[in-house]
Amino acid sequence: MKAQNPLHCDLTAGELDYFKVTITKDLSFFCPLTVTHALSPLLKTLCPMPSVSGLSSSDVRQPGKSPCFSVNWTAGDGQLEVINTATGKRKDTGASSRLCKHALFTRWAKLYHKVSSVTSLCTTPRHTKVKHDTRPLSTQVASRGETPLMYCEAKLAARTYQTVKQQLFRSLQEAGLGTWVKKPPEQDQFVLSV
Repeated sequence: MKAQNPLHCDLTAGELDYFKVTITKDLSFFCPLTVTHALSPLLKTLCPMPSVSGLSSSDVRQPGKSPCFSVNWTAGDGQLEVINTATGKRKDTGASSRLCKHALFTRWAKLYHKVSSVTSLCTTPRHTKVKHDTRPLSTQVASRGETPLMYCEAKLAARTYQTVKQQLFRSLQEAGLGTWVKKPPEQDQFVLSV
């Protein structure tokens, strides 16, 4: 069965047993999210218990010796992207990763603009001219329903995302797993330069 919609998944496994748990474990025991329950059967169908072989070395993993690189790719990418995990930059060119916040926000803004244009064309009578905003995305005003000025504004405007995130935070607390560590807010305070 070929998946119609991509499913993003990051895995870091130091030992075979942890890998098996990471792939197959249902997290609903501490996070009773509707999304988790809805996806669980799908994930078990798409990602059945993998066939993995044991390690050829009996050396115990040294936590300080984790790889200093990360690899990412998708079906539409021409090649793998190897990232230096210490800097977040590409190992080959030193440029930002295609998965950095700015790159993903830029792609989201372009998609948002296309969807907004299509939506306005579908809801506007044929005899009415549709006025397209030609200002750069970074100068548009979020309060008028346009593309948010900053990354942090876009995330705050995503109501479903915020609701699920808060539910996850509460679930982690209730399960005794602690408080989600928040990053400095200035990391999300950047504008697009499209």
